[in-house]
Amino acid sequence: MPISGDIHERVARPGGVPSGLPLVVLLTGFTDAGSAVSGLIDHLSETTDPQPVLVFDNDYLLDYRARRPVLTFDQDHIASLKPARLELSLAHDALGRPFLLLAGYEPDFAWNAFADVVIDFAAEHEVSSVTWVHSIAMPVPHTRPIGVTVSGNRMELTAAHSVWRPRTQVPGTVGHLLEYRFVQGEHSAASFVLLIPHYLADTEYPDAVLTAAEKVMASTGLVLLTDALREKRSDYLQRVDEQVRDNEELAQMVRTLEQRYDAYMSGLDLEADEPREFDEGSLPSADELAAELERFLASRPGSDDDKNGRV
Repeated sequence: MPISGDIHERVARPGGVPSGLPLVVLLTGFTDAGSAVSGLIDHLSETTDPQPVLVFDNDYLLDYRARRPVLTFDQDHIASLKPARLELSLAHDALGRPFLLLAGYEPDFAWNAFADVVIDFAAEHEVSSVTWVHSIAMPVPHTRPIGVTVSGNRMELTAAHSVWRPRTQVPGTVGHLLEYRFVQGEHSAASFVLLIPHYLADTEYPDAVLTAAEKVMASTGLVLLTDALREKRSDYLQRVDEQVRDNEELAQMVRTLEQRYDAYMSGLDLEADEPREFDEGSLPSADELAAELERFLASRPGSDDDKNGRV
């Protein structure tokens, strides 16, 4: 196991890194329903001018055989090869205010060493808060707002935003490890788990990216540019709704999801100590709904973009 200093390189910044900034954590890998995390990474890379401060070493953290780098082969030669990236950067919101952004792939190895680097950096620079966003698939309709589960130690965010509070065991991620250790160290930390319609989980769902951005803003007070995301969301949902209108079986399944979602939300008490459970009943499977949306998904333009090498 390498020591913490071996797994990253510190990049000198003119003027250094200001103290007291919020830290936003976006890591892909285990689950990214609706491409919420990867989509927000791409959006922030285009709109917040992130400049690397720490660059993590793939040779220590990445399983290349499981997540191979993407290359471009041009007739008789390799034109480009884009390795995955995991970086902690200094970025700026729409008002020019700085924040820290930890973005890229979830490490396959050396989780504790990776967490040590991040936590030590946060302590050195007196990070004001830590916000982590990820997404999972749930049997919910696309016609309702995306719900979230909130964890961490910021009770005001849990009370205001968390609509599903299960007691369960789930596979852990390095994001969970960071959250746990930040909370143990009494740092201000909040995690938002977006609950994405299961039949859209394998698509690039603009509403998921927009909701992720909104939760980051709610947690940090940052102002992020979202107009482009809202335009993509409108076009996407319009085409999905067209498919629903044209297929009565699909429309009925979506109505069933709506009824159960509304019944759940109508009885939800955000201040209650006891969590309520979704009544899944005989909900349609993701495969059933996804099959009905096949024509829509097939009509979406393909992309040669490998998300800037992130996996």
